[in-house]
This record gives sequence, structure tokens and C-alpha cells, in this order.
Amino acid sequence: MSKSKIIEWFTVGLTIVIYGSWIALTLFHALLPIWFIVPAGAWLIAWHSSLQHENLHGHPTPWQGVNTLLAFPPLSLWLPYHVYRASHLDHHRAETLTDPCNDPESYYWTQHGWSELGSIGKTLVQLQTTLIGRLLLGPAWNAGRLIARELAAARDNPRDGLINWGAHLVGCTIILIWIVGICKMNPWFYLLGIVYPGTSLSLVRSFAEHRAARVAGEQTATVENAKVLGLLFLFNNLHIAHHCRPDLPWYKIPAWYKEHRESLISAEVTRVYRSYFEITRRYLLKSFDDPINPLSYE
Repeated sequence: MSKSKIIEWFTVGLTIVIYGSWIALTLFHALLPIWFIVPAGAWLIAWHSSLQHENLHGHPTPWQGVNTLLAFPPLSLWLPYHVYRASHLDHHRAETLTDPCNDPESYYWTQHGWSELGSIGKTLVQLQTTLIGRLLLGPAWNAGRLIARELAAARDNPRDGLINWGAHLVGCTIILIWIVGICKMNPWFYLLGIVYPGTSLSLVRSFAEHRAARVAGEQTATVENAKVLGLLFLFNNLHIAHHCRPDLPWYKIPAWYKEHRESLISAEVTRVYRSYFEITRRYLLKSFDDPINPLSYE
């Protein structure tokens, strides 16, 4: 569906809140207790990631250049926006979600890819099939795999890699000048005390939203009753609604989901979680799924 040619002022306001809060938190961090800085900073990093997700789907303006400018500042330092945008849009175009051969956001492996992992690699992957493992190891693992993929891609297309990563490094330099030079914050504290837990918080959303299955209705889940985390994830917890209508701005998703809920989850195969507490109860220490995609047997 075509996107409305209007400016979504709710999202513009949210953008101001996120960047304004991040600036205030970092600038006045010396006056704040650490028990406040860490969770507040983590929330803002995760919220900014949700905002970037909103931007890459064409929000809040009809002009992609403006949306890109709003999303570009690399507050997390490790993820270039242009790389994230290309990867996520490819995820939406994937013929089979979770298929590691065509879904770049899949956490699954083919039989061949799994056989090439060493014992340490397999252990790290297995640990991340539990929620606690994903939260503790996921940020470092994702950053490491991103760098490895980008280095491999740069050999085939060095020009695009140079442009995207050059722009990202300029953005990171500006962020670090602000963090270290102006705010006098320890960069390791920012990275390990704010960015790392913030990335972990974002991984709560993605942990159970897709599952390898031959039936399309089994591949995408939705998490209801998530008032606090729903706002953090800009209602992308209602993930089946997002995949049906990626053009909808975040603040319209709950009403659309409520209106279409019966048809969206009428099929018995559709996965619905009552809350993130249910996901935590089920998978905190228990594996969510086999890391090998079942289609890779074929």
C-alpha cells in the first residue's frame, strides 16, 4: 500500500524526545546516579533503534532523504544505518522468513553453515537459542557477524562499502567527540554500560518474533499485552501486523491490529504470546528452537 504524503507529527515529536533525552542524559551524566543512567541510557538506545526501524519504512515524512537524516546518527556506534536499512528491507522481501539463504535477519543456519562452525561457534549459537543467552551474547555476536559480512561484501563491492562505512565512521566520530570531548563520559562506560544493555533490550523483541516453519503462518508471531515494551518497540511487538502493513506508522498499529485481530490469528498455526513475561517464562533458560533451519535438510 502506498504511504500517505503527509508528515507524521507524532513521530517527529518522538524523534525530538529521543534525541533530546539522549543529549540531556549524556551531558548531565555526572550529576546522575549510575542506577538511573544505565537503564535510562539502555532504553534510549533501544528506542532509537525502534525509531530507525520506523524511518527505514518511510516515516515520518514523504521524503526518504529527510527520514534518513533523522535516523542516521549512530548512537549505538556499531550498526551503520544504511546497512541496517538494506538488510531489513531484504528481510521483508525474503521469500521464506528465517531461511538463512535469503533472509539476512535469520538466526538460523543451513546444514552446511552449521557443519563449518567450530565447537566454540556452535556453543555460542546454541546458548543464544535461550533468551538469557541472546541477551548476554547477542550484542557482541551480532556486531562481530556484521563486521565479518561487511568485510566479505566489501571485496565484491568496495565502492559502496567505502561510502557506507565512511559515512558511518564520520557519524561515530561526531558521537564520540560529544561523548568524550564535551560530556567527559568514559567511552567504555558508554559502550558497555549503555550501548550493550540497550542492544540487549532491543533483542528482547526480535528473540521470538520469527520461527523456522514450512507454513507461512507459523513464521511470524505477535506479542500482546505489552504496554511498556510495546511503546519501546513502537508496537513492533505486534509483528504480524507490521509484516502485513509495514506502511503503517507506529501509533496506528494497535488500532489496526485490534480491528483485524480475528482474521490475523484465526489460523491455528499463528503464534500469539500473551506477553513478554510468557516468552521469558518459556525460554529464559530453554532453547527457543533448533539453530538449523528445517528447510536446509531439503
